[in-house]
Amino acid sequence: MDNKVKVIPCSGIGKVYGLIARESALKTVIELCPEKSETVCLAYIVSGDEEVRKKMENSRCITVDGCPKMCASKNVAIAGGVVVEEFKVLDTVKAHKGKNFGMPTYLEADGEVVVDEISEKIARIINEIN
Repeated sequence: MDNKVKVIPCSGIGKVYGLIARESALKTVIELCPEKSETVCLAYIVSGDEEVRKKMENSRCITVDGCPKMCASKNVAIAGGVVVEEFKVLDTVKAHKGKNFGMPTYLEADGEVVVDEISEKIARIINEIN
């Protein structure tokens, strides 16, 4: 089993909550926990890419989903990853009711605040795991 925790966001193309999920995962693996985490493209997981399937098997994973369909979480589990935590962007944005998060292609300041909150929570869990 690979020691790095996999942080897998939903694709969420065309939705601001999907952008928040992706940006949260990237901030975590690039800025907050680069030595302890990595991300894997959900499209490769869904398509059954052999190399990705091997990488995912029994790996500890944190998923970040932008909508209630939970595509990232479901597909990581199907691919053999062990989902140790599921984040739902909607749970975090509820605390910021009435704010302008941005558009599917860019985040406003309020969206960046949510990205920071989610990525800090993810980093905390990664540090607890390791």
